[in-house]
Amino acid sequence: MAAFPHRTTLRGAAIAAVALGLAAAAAGGAIVGFGLYDVASTDQHFQPTHSLLEYTMRASVRRQAAGIRPPALDHVRAQRGATVYAAHCTACHGGPGVAPQPFALGMQPVPGALIDAARNWQSAELYWITRHGIKMSGMPAWQYRLDESALWDVVAFLQRLPLMSPADYEEALAGADAARRAASDAVNMPAPTADASLPDAHRGKLALTQYGCHACHLIPGITGSRVHIGPPLAGLASRTLIAGKLRNTPDNLARWIRTPQLFDPRTAMPAMGVTERDARDMAAYLGRLD
Repeated sequence: MAAFPHRTTLRGAAIAAVALGLAAAAAGGAIVGFGLYDVASTDQHFQPTHSLLEYTMRASVRRQAAGIRPPALDHVRAQRGATVYAAHCTACHGGPGVAPQPFALGMQPVPGALIDAARNWQSAELYWITRHGIKMSGMPAWQYRLDESALWDVVAFLQRLPLMSPADYEEALAGADAARRAASDAVNMPAPTADASLPDAHRGKLALTQYGCHACHLIPGITGSRVHIGPPLAGLASRTLIAGKLRNTPDNLARWIRTPQLFDPRTAMPAMGVTERDARDMAAYLGRLD
């Protein structure tokens, strides 16, 4: 008989836990459904929210970058990286004595200064962040914008940034620009050859997201908003024509992706600077959408 009160206590605790969970879910649903959560960039996250997101991000980056082995991050790499940093990073992150662009200051969370990044992150982690970006932070992935050498070049530059004064920073940028011009004058680089690798549908799916195709098109397998700017791409493989203009073949689809206005001057679809390899990979993925 003595056991029954104990069972009653456990049952009551379980019921209370379920009720508490349902109440929390209802409260969360009300906050979302009635628009009570302020999504404005002028409204900061609560500090616990910010701290949780930052902790999650750091733990994820450490795990993802654990197996990366950096190359030698020498002075030559750092010199090239100064040009990459000036072209692609200062707009959001600034530099020694250089403010970010005004639009970056209105972002939430605000992009962090990278002057001390090398003191807080390992070089492999900086590479991973630069290559893959960070979700919901405004930090883009540069995997489809910079080649492997340039990614490591900017990491080499970041390693030296904590020791730079504003004058050192200006000197580094000037030196990198002079070196780039000298190399361009001294070497007649051959035209790039076409990538002969086979189309990769898995890589093509990623490329579709990195070129922002889902900003205008509904694409099966790719999450995003319900947009209706461009036609949905479901069933593309079964269509006879591409945009009513080209016979639907992988080669023609890749050509359309790269230069749509060449085939239809009236199309609103812009050329997105897609490389030949990326276009073939994207065509391989889209070609599976029956």
